[in-house]
Amino acid sequence: MESNRQKKIAGIIQEELAKILQQSIRDAGQHNLLISVTKVNITVDLSVAKVYLSVFPEEKAPEILKGLISNTPMIKHELSQITKNQFRRMPDLLFYVDDSLQYIEGIEKSLKGEENPIENRDLLYKRKKS
Repeated sequence: MESNRQKKIAGIIQEELAKILQQSIRDAGQHNLLISVTKVNITVDLSVAKVYLSVFPEEKAPEILKGLISNTPMIKHELSQITKNQFRRMPDLLFYVDDSLQYIEGIEKSLKGEENPIENRDLLYKRKKS
């Protein structure tokens, strides 16, 4: 169960990080790329923020995730400059690709009968644990 403080910090990080990422996409001239911060979870001790991202087109997700992970210290610094009056300490950032939209899409296709996982077992989506 998340505390109100965890929810508040997660909300601030989600909002500000989305702005930072959108600006960096614009600065890089990547007009055909969309990154959204779908969810942020903060640990109870407020030391780690798990950031879940949705990337479109989704085939760019591994490349984007790799870039974010290698630039995490810079992103954390930029975020801490924006939130310095709100947080005593900036949580460490861990980035993940949010695959829940693809998962939901697969379920919807199965329900509509477009792709029947009972007849074709290869269609069963193996969800990654994070």
